[in-house]
Amino acid sequence: MAIGVFDSGLGGLTVFKEINALMPDLPLVYYGDNAHAPYGVRDADDIYDLTCKGATRLFDAGCDLVLLACNTASAAALRRMQEGWVPENRRVLGVFVPLIEALTERQWGDNSAPRQVAVQHVALFATPATVASRAFQRELSFRAIGVDVEAQPCGGLVDALEDGDLILAEALARSHVQALLRRMPKPEAAVLGCTHYPMLADVFQDALGPDVRVFSQGEIVAKSLEDYLTRHGDMLGESTQTIFLTTGDPQSVSDQATRYLRREARFQAA
Repeated sequence: MAIGVFDSGLGGLTVFKEINALMPDLPLVYYGDNAHAPYGVRDADDIYDLTCKGATRLFDAGCDLVLLACNTASAAALRRMQEGWVPENRRVLGVFVPLIEALTERQWGDNSAPRQVAVQHVALFATPATVASRAFQRELSFRAIGVDVEAQPCGGLVDALEDGDLILAEALARSHVQALLRRMPKPEAAVLGCTHYPMLADVFQDALGPDVRVFSQGEIVAKSLEDYLTRHGDMLGESTQTIFLTTGDPQSVSDQATRYLRREARFQAA
């Protein structure tokens, strides 16, 4: 009864960590496509193909439900997968909707008409592919009106985090924040629209200032998943153990993941 957690690399561990903290008895199968990271500079067809391959591997591992803990995959591949690819009796969910529900203070399943919300000026930090897709703005428009979104493509940031170069990653994050603030000087909220970015949540908060509320997805998505599983207990798959899979070098990925999670995470070849 494991849930699959998919990411292009290490970023999905920010979601894995919160799910594990909230539901410690829930087995999780984590798949990191480290060999092909980052997804944010790939085209939509490439992202779709890689995401379908990863989801298939998680289905084969005994997961009936796969969570795309990757904003780029959620933006570029999820809708296409749900419309014609996902096998019967399987589910693939993304991370955008829970975040937007939190931003707009909506409950899950609230399909009422878009309405005015408290937050009017939102900064979005995401990969170039996510920004280009405009998926965040599309999903937001279904729920809220009058929200100004300024999106900043954060080139190079995922690469630095995947390489473990935190000095470069921090410098890039601050540079991207400054670039956005030149276009939107006073955002009320900031969305970390890539699951890698919460690794630098404190840096983003410091660069944006204390008056900006920073939304990252780990805890939000974990709570949404808990609610979903309460209503769909049949999606708990057949696998009963937590395992970590990677398309990259298992030893290198294990070392980085263990440092981030502060617990042993032994990856095996996917």
